[in-house]
Order: sequence, then structure tokens, then C-alpha cells
Amino acid sequence: MGRTRVLVVDGHRIFAEALATALAAEPDVDVGAAGSAAAAERALERAVGEHRPYDVVLVDVDLGVVPVPPPRGPAALPAPRRAPQPVGGQQPLTDGIALVARIRRAHPQVRAVLLAAADDPQRAARALQAGANGWVARESSLGALMTVVRGVRRDETHLPPALLTGVVRELTSARRDRSESERLVAALTPREEEVLRCMVAGLGRQAVAERLFLSPHTVRTHMQNVLGKLGVHSTLAAVAVARRAGIAPLEPPAAPAPPAPATAPPAPAPATATVPPPTVASAAGPGPG
Repeated sequence: MGRTRVLVVDGHRIFAEALATALAAEPDVDVGAAGSAAAAERALERAVGEHRPYDVVLVDVDLGVVPVPPPRGPAALPAPRRAPQPVGGQQPLTDGIALVARIRRAHPQVRAVLLAAADDPQRAARALQAGANGWVARESSLGALMTVVRGVRRDETHLPPALLTGVVRELTSARRDRSESERLVAALTPREEEVLRCMVAGLGRQAVAERLFLSPHTVRTHMQNVLGKLGVHSTLAAVAVARRAGIAPLEPPAAPAPPAPATAPPAPAPATATVPPPTVASAAGPGPG
């Protein structure tokens, strides 16, 4: 896979620099950091111009979201956050999910992971629909984060197990019209539908290649076509569309029939000596001396 170039995008400068330093200690990782959406987009464009594009962006889901001042008094609750607002006619601020959507449109080869302070199925589902490939808690260990980074580079989608059910429910309820899902699936070629059924069965790209006797590169092309035709950005969202359309997972291949028991060859017939019939001379005995 080679070295992985990671861009950390977080408005908390101390956190971003600390995370970048920790990631840079990995032997196969190059890291950059940006403190805003605008800086991140500039860094991505600059990297492409230098022919050293980033592979993964780690984005704070609350990027650009400013805290509301808490009420005065001893019983004040923690400060909530409010959505970014345009200032003085300037370009509106953005949150991490909106930034991910822009990055995925401009740089479709870049994988995006959201860093979140709390699990939120609604926001996680919205992030996946925007093109994110993963959702990670900010307090996760470096090892867990690197597992996600390496996984999304392999086109995997990573979610915390506690979020999975809620996210699937959100994605499923986002499009309740079954006929619309059926219409989308009907646009797939037979091979693409076969690949989709493998995705529903939970198979990764390599496993799909082995099951369908295709190269991993061909499978990746089919998967990208499936996502494009279904109008989604992740395998999980494609599976949700497939399930709404009634697409069943591809059945595992049938086990080969056991070989028939070997039968012993028939025993050869016993050899019999053939005795020539007696001649007249032998029957008469020896002649006179």
C-alpha cells in the first residue's frame, strides 16, 4: 500500500498538532495539519499540485461550530454549540460534514474520517451520505485510529459498533419509498447486482473477487459503479438501499459433493492350464523296439 498521507483538520490547534505529532511517529505515515476548512482545501489543492496528494483527511465534525455562551449562575449547564453563520457577507462557515462533502466532490480519491466528541446516529448517517468513510470518537486510542485510517484506504467503512444499528436505521428511514430503491437497483447490470449482493452479504473487495472469480481492480470498478447508480457514497448506504429493494445476500457456494467411495477392481480369474487332447500315437503307447 505504501506510505499514507494524512491531513488533520481541527480548529483546536493544540489537539490538531498533538494528533499530527502522534501520527507522524508511525513509520508509514506522513502528516499535515489545518486549522480551518479553507486551510484544509488549500492544503489539498497544494498537495495535488506537488503530485503528493493526501490519502485520508481526519476532520473534526464540529469544525467551525461555535459554542453559545452559557447562562450566568451556579447551575449553568455546559455550553451548547450553534451552527456556523455567515459573517459580514463573507463565505459562510462550515461544519465538518459539509467540508467532507466538498472534499469528496473535489478529490474523490481522498478518504474522509470524522472525529466526534459523542456518538450521534443522525449526524453519522448524514456524514456517510456526504461521503465520509468513517466516524471515530476523539478519545479513541492511536492504535484504534490507525486501524480506521488503514481500513478506509482499503475502501472500508468504519463505524463504532454502538452506532451501527442507529446509523442503519437512519439511512433506511431516509428513503422510505421501496419503489424508488427498486428503481435504482433495476438500473444495475447483472454483474453489478451480483456485486451488490456480495456487499449485502458483508464481503470485502478481496472476498468478492474470489467469490466471483474477478480481479480486485475489476471488483473495485463494479463497486464504484454500484455506488454511483444508487446515488450513495458508502458501502453501508448501498446495503441499506439494497435491503429496502429486497435484495438478498449472495448465498455461499454449495459445498462440493463428497467423492464416491472407491471400489476394488474385480479379482482376476484364476489361471488354468490347457492340456492338449491326446493324439492317436500317444494313445497307442510306444512302438516295438
